[in-house]
Amino acid sequence: MNLNQLILLVCALLQSVHVQAQAQAIYPATPAKERLEGIARRTRLTDESLFKNLPLRNIGPTIMSGRAVDLEVNPEDPNEFYVAYASGGLWHTSNNGQSFEPLFDQEDVMTIGDFAVDWKTRHIWLGTGEVNSSRSSYSGVGMFFSADSGKTWQQRGLPESHHIGKVLLHPNDPKTVWVAALGHLYSPNAERGVYKTTDGGTNWQRVLSGDDTTGAVDLVMDPFNPSILYATLWHRDRRAWNFVESGATSAIYKSVDEGEHWNRISGGESGFPSGPGVGRIGLAISQQHPNVLYAVLDNQERSKEEEPRDTAKIEARDLREISKERFLALNDTKLEKFLRNNGFPEKYTAAVVKELVKSDSIKTSAITDYLNDANNSLFDTPIIGLEIYRSEDAGKTWKKTHTTRLKNVVYTYGYYFGRIAVSPIDDNRIAVCGLPLIFSTDGGKSFKPIDGDNVHGDHHAVWMSAKRPGHMIICNDGGLNITYDEGKHWFKANTPPVGQFYHVTVDMETPYNVYGGLQDNGVWTGSSSTTPSTEWHASGSYPYKFLMGGDGMQTQVDYRDNTTLYTGFQFGYYYKLNKNQPDGAQSIQPQNDLGEPNFRFNWQTPICLSRHNQDILYFGSNRFHRSMNPTEPLKTLSGDLTRNDRKGDVPYNTITTIAESSKRFGLLYLGTDDGLCWISKDDGYTWSKISDGLPQQLWVSRVEPSSHQEGRVYVSLNGYRFDHFLPYVYVSEDFGASWKAIANGLPAEPVNVVREDPSDENILYVGTDNGVYVSLDRGANWMNLTPGLPRTAVHDLVVHPRDPELVIGTHGRSIFILPLTDVRALTDSLRKSPIAFLHAEPVNYQASWGRRPDEFSDPSAPSAAWAYFAQSSGTTRIRLISKAGVLLKEVSDSAEAGVNYVTNDLSLDGATAKKLEAECRKSKKDAAFRILPGKDDGKYYLVPGEYKLTFTDANGHSVEGKFEVKDPSAKKESGVPDPESVGPPGK
Repeated sequence: MNLNQLILLVCALLQSVHVQAQAQAIYPATPAKERLEGIARRTRLTDESLFKNLPLRNIGPTIMSGRAVDLEVNPEDPNEFYVAYASGGLWHTSNNGQSFEPLFDQEDVMTIGDFAVDWKTRHIWLGTGEVNSSRSSYSGVGMFFSADSGKTWQQRGLPESHHIGKVLLHPNDPKTVWVAALGHLYSPNAERGVYKTTDGGTNWQRVLSGDDTTGAVDLVMDPFNPSILYATLWHRDRRAWNFVESGATSAIYKSVDEGEHWNRISGGESGFPSGPGVGRIGLAISQQHPNVLYAVLDNQERSKEEEPRDTAKIEARDLREISKERFLALNDTKLEKFLRNNGFPEKYTAAVVKELVKSDSIKTSAITDYLNDANNSLFDTPIIGLEIYRSEDAGKTWKKTHTTRLKNVVYTYGYYFGRIAVSPIDDNRIAVCGLPLIFSTDGGKSFKPIDGDNVHGDHHAVWMSAKRPGHMIICNDGGLNITYDEGKHWFKANTPPVGQFYHVTVDMETPYNVYGGLQDNGVWTGSSSTTPSTEWHASGSYPYKFLMGGDGMQTQVDYRDNTTLYTGFQFGYYYKLNKNQPDGAQSIQPQNDLGEPNFRFNWQTPICLSRHNQDILYFGSNRFHRSMNPTEPLKTLSGDLTRNDRKGDVPYNTITTIAESSKRFGLLYLGTDDGLCWISKDDGYTWSKISDGLPQQLWVSRVEPSSHQEGRVYVSLNGYRFDHFLPYVYVSEDFGASWKAIANGLPAEPVNVVREDPSDENILYVGTDNGVYVSLDRGANWMNLTPGLPRTAVHDLVVHPRDPELVIGTHGRSIFILPLTDVRALTDSLRKSPIAFLHAEPVNYQASWGRRPDEFSDPSAPSAAWAYFAQSSGTTRIRLISKAGVLLKEVSDSAEAGVNYVTNDLSLDGATAKKLEAECRKSKKDAAFRILPGKDDGKYYLVPGEYKLTFTDANGHSVEGKFEVKDPSAKKESGVPDPESVGPPGK
């Protein structure tokens, strides 16, 4: 190669790098200033909301819990501790986990990386932004501080940190704090490293820097000398399509002057590895001998250790580079067994595969290529993986504690763990977090798993008692577990509803059931009428039922029987099953032919069951698949519908959403993770791209065909995987030929889902990474629909087809249900009224009103809720009037602008009761009719009948409504109450 050719080659390479960089930076990370302005915008949308008082209710579930990432235990009373969830907030218990109180629900964000408690002052320092770098590890906005045990909070800086690995408090100076800031997850940024404040967070100094992809992930302190600190830096660079989880800048550092200066103590002759394979590092320091440290390493170097071969069978590695001749000479019985054990379609027998190879229809490499799917890659990549090192000289030298590989602990995803704990009373006893929790009693020479029955996998934090040997509390993807015998027995402490749902759907039973897939907790179903409690302990039957394991994904329900389901787990492993017999699930995942490129499945692969014909199922990989009846395998109808332009170790260029129009059979839409949208008007046979008028390259989070206009369709786009947090929602009135932006006014929060109300074309719902918003004018204006919802990510919304309710699937606080009757009532004309009556639910009369159910209970009493709309805030006077015009009751309500609810116990004073009694006696012509006081509380109560309500605002505007007390025993033809039904209790 001559000089000119070399120059041309270098220029071409530089241009390629530039083009790639440009492609990666199409959407810049949203600056902290803009994110904080978005939070202020969210506050305004909350203050301006007409729906502050809607009765939002949580229906759980609780038992399977969600990812718990950190805990702090009171050293004097271990019955009291705090626990942080990745996206479920901070909780406090003082009764050993029997119950918890949430403490961080209404702050700017809910995602937590680490926190620390000063038990002497009850101060809490909390670092937002989960540290585990997972697909749904949400970013924070820096540090928060509470001086009153978590009752109130103040933001204390570092908003660009995004993800915080560790918070360390000075034992003697409450204003000195150190923070390990990991930095952005999906974009480079300079604000990474170890930060220190000496003035309580007013100012921060970065005392240890990495680079724009290397941040600080862990910190520990010498228990006898707070001047001595150890920190770890970690190089990691995640994209939607690739994850570099190790690098030469990953290392251990030490400071001997309270973090002012640092020296690298790993690599070189220290005995601790260095180089491009060094991944996440976690530290623990002995409380007995501070010169003793442990380090857990995710070693991404390729393993040189050859796995023992089983000559009695064929293994995949035997076929990787096998020649045609050797392949044809393989033993047919062994080859047949290999094909069946590895899930090849039944049509590929040993004889068929050999014939395909013999005829050169496929190459021998097609066999192993067929097995190269995303799920297998999570477990089978040949890296060294987990290693444990120990130093006995304060970090000068390190030695690996074990001689054999620690296999099957962290697999390929050591980035998800990186925590090690040492017993405060015996530094030879260590616990290491991984898929199992492994424990050593000999300083790491040998290990055994201790997370037995009743313990979920994927562990993130461990606490060991300094006073009671064997007492441990652990955090994992299934919540909290507590043991008192070093892991021989565990119990769950999972009362908080902190489930991390990816997707929810409903059926048509009465009451309807909700189905959902959860992060690492499978697929579950439960009734929409569920009230979370521990009462199920008595019956032994939890109200939610488990359907399938893995990372639970989407579910579709056949409404014809509400029993036939289609559901599954990560990367397209889906099944058809009967929910009453889930063990009989049948695989429905589409399979490519040998020799063809493998299908690419998204982590959350989309499926859609046709409501025009519920025998038809739609399925998306990077191609579109369809089955026309339940016994027919899915057929591939399209070519690659993605850009297919990104290569990496994370499945990408995949379909993310599929939707069917309710207005027209065969009208389908789909979207991809690389920003493409498509339409088919012939049930999937042909597809046309409709995304040219949309922002390019963003993740298509939802396509929503209108229920009201055939040509109308909505789409939401998401920039989370660029650390780009602006909202994108669009509408088209012409089948996607042109688009109009309708996200104006929404805060800087990525949008996960957009839904149209099927009963009113003007109402739209949007779920973002921080809440739910509603528009009453098709996207022209937005307001916060759920001000009371914790600040968790909303991954899915479902408007029930029959019942006026919105089901909210959150990724951190389980499932909420919101009634929509009063949302739908706020038409444009009604909102122009100064005051309007909405509804008053009838109340069934009970003869037990005013009577104690037993001697230990309060007397029972009714509760009526009357809903009204007020255009402005102020005092509203509500009057309850009988048919004859007798004023029975008058109450005042401090109204807010929007929907208001006033509750009343329907009790009357004695004089008013006599007036109502006389009216009833006259209408019934029954001189014996009486309204008697409650036996135990002496109060008089409203009797069955129809009543009038009047609502009068502060300016004198009035509106009337009706309210009814029903009597189930009243004679239908008379329309008047039965005297027997309104006598004294027990009459």
